[in-house]
Parts: sequence; structure tokens; C-alpha cells
Amino acid sequence: MAFLDQHLAFGYPAAVGFGLLVGSFLNVVILRLPRRLEWRWKQDAREILELPEIYDPPPPGIVVEPSHCPHCKHKLSWYENIPLFSWVIQGGKCRHCHAPISIQYPLVELLTGLLTLACVWRFGFGWQGFGAIVLTCFLIALSGIDLRTRLLPDQLTLPLMWLGLIASMDNLYIPAKPALIGAAVGYVSLWSVWWLFKQLTGKEGMGHGDFKLLAALGAWCGLKGILPIILMASLSGAVIGSAWLLYKGRDRATPIPFGPYLAIGGWIAFMWGDAIIQSYLNFSGLK
Repeated sequence: MAFLDQHLAFGYPAAVGFGLLVGSFLNVVILRLPRRLEWRWKQDAREILELPEIYDPPPPGIVVEPSHCPHCKHKLSWYENIPLFSWVIQGGKCRHCHAPISIQYPLVELLTGLLTLACVWRFGFGWQGFGAIVLTCFLIALSGIDLRTRLLPDQLTLPLMWLGLIASMDNLYIPAKPALIGAAVGYVSLWSVWWLFKQLTGKEGMGHGDFKLLAALGAWCGLKGILPIILMASLSGAVIGSAWLLYKGRDRATPIPFGPYLAIGGWIAFMWGDAIIQSYLNFSGLK
């Protein structure tokens, strides 16, 4: 790690390359984890309801099964599975059936590569940089899943929260007390909004996964990060969400996932929260 910090001309490209590889794996998580969870939920429901068993083979696993074309099921060779470059060289199509391959694949890989570079630029190549990359990868996976399915799985939000709390035990970013309070306040704040909205309208305005995601972000950013995260998530959600609804020609009653906007606000607050708060205090004259 010291070598990479001292030789940034090698370290930064290596970080981008590592991010591209991880982004390829995140695509697998985004696509396969919800299907695996749905399959497991159906199996559990049939067992609880004591329904007869039916033949329902599990979907592809996240790690064991190799990547394949979603259309013709052709197993990809190594040169067809190079992050970002294979998609570009093949013109965004399968080499065998020529069906179009979703642009999600290169976008997730490129985003992961660029954000990995931002993490090591901000924190270096030590444990802080590694932790920032872990947080970033979780947020990318959760955002992708929420955009596709409107789910924020406990299998990702809860480990992310515990990792933030564990990092605080060594004061990696913040001390343990602010991390614990941040996690608690993060959960309760959105739960309170959900409860109040349900009492007033009889409807659920957001999913429980949003509470857990903000709790996880509170564990990484602390109590002082909760308000900036909510404000930035609400602002980005209003701007991007409205633009998306307008582009799709849908009305404002259309539900949109809030997880990606929490991820945007949380990532910005984690990376530059102190600088943002200080700039606001200086601008407002409160300091």
C-alpha cells in the first residue's frame, strides 16, 4: 500500500482497473441476488403454508455459476467478459446471438472504477481507502437493485451497518459513539416519517429498507451526517426523479425508489461531509 501511495502514476490506474473488475461482480450481485431472494421466499412460503413441493430449480448463484448471455445462455469466454472493454468492442451485443446487452453492465463497471479512484484519491491506499471502497461498492449494488426491483435487501444493508460500526471501534473515520448514535437516529428518523405518513394517508410512503440504509450510512458518517444526507437525498430525488417522470411521461403518483438518492447523499456526506458543513457555517455566518 505504501508503494501505491508513493507511486500514484501506477496506483491510480491500478485503482481504476480494480474498480472495473469489482464493478463486473457488482453487476452479478444486482442481477442475481434479487432472484435468489425471491426464490428463497417462495420456498419458505410454500413450507409455511404446507403446500406440496414443486420442481423449481434455484436461479444461478452469485459466485459459482459463470457469466452467460441472458438471451442465448452462451457461457462467456474470458475475452468476452473483460469489464467495459468487451462491451465496447462487441458493440453492445452478444457475439453469438447478436442480441443487445444492457448498457447497465458498462455503466456499473465504469462508475465503480471512477468512484474507486475517488476513494483512493481522498483517503489513500491504506485501510481508510479500502473501507471507502467497500462502502462505495455496497451503495452501488444497493442502488442498482433498488432501481430494478425497489428492494433494499437486508443481506446488504445490515452488513453495511455492522461494518461501519466495526470501523468506528478503531476510529477509522469517526469514533464509536457518534457512529452508534448515527445508526440509531438514521433508522428512527425515516421510520418516524414513514409512520406519520401512514397515519395521515393510510399508505406507506417508503420501504423499510430505506430506514436500514440510512442507519447504515449513519454508522459510517455519524450523527452529524444524517441531516446533510437526508437533504441531499431529497434534493437529488426531487431533481432526478422529476426529470425521470417527465421523460417517461408518468405522473407524480408513480412510486420511485429512494435508495439510490440516499446512496448519493450518503456517499457525498461520507467523502466531503465535514467540508460541506464547514462551508455552510462560514457562508451563513454561524461560526
